[in-house]
Amino acid sequence: MALVVALVATGLAVWALMKQPSEPSTEGQVFTGTTTDDPKGSICESFNVIRNGVQINTNLQPPGGSEDIAGAMAVAANARLALYDGGQYLLARLQPGTPPELADAVRKFANNLMDIGARSTSGIPNSDPAQAARLKEADAANAKITELCK
Repeated sequence: MALVVALVATGLAVWALMKQPSEPSTEGQVFTGTTTDDPKGSICESFNVIRNGVQINTNLQPPGGSEDIAGAMAVAANARLALYDGGQYLLARLQPGTPPELADAVRKFANNLMDIGARSTSGIPNSDPAQAARLKEADAANAKITELCK
């Protein structure tokens, strides 16, 4: 009985290795949105949503003022989420047909947002030289994408 099971398992393994995939491989791609006829317009719209969300959430003040520790922690958490999730959202919405210069700028900006958010989560302040450099790079990428989206 064990020999029969082993032969069946071997046969299935060989079949799985030899079988052609039914769809082309999309390995390495993260695009999860709906393809449009205007990839540039679509990513520019997504960029504006994220840029506005990051702007709002990184400039909020605790509702109870500077003495509101719980409010300050909530505001900081929202800012970190806006940064990290914003980067992920942009990468997931970057369509294959996006003009290369814009796609590269969006990738750089999105990865930079995630780097800033992750390091903020680990307690690295904006005054840290490397974090300050990331913030400066994000500002430059923001300006470049804004110009490319005109």
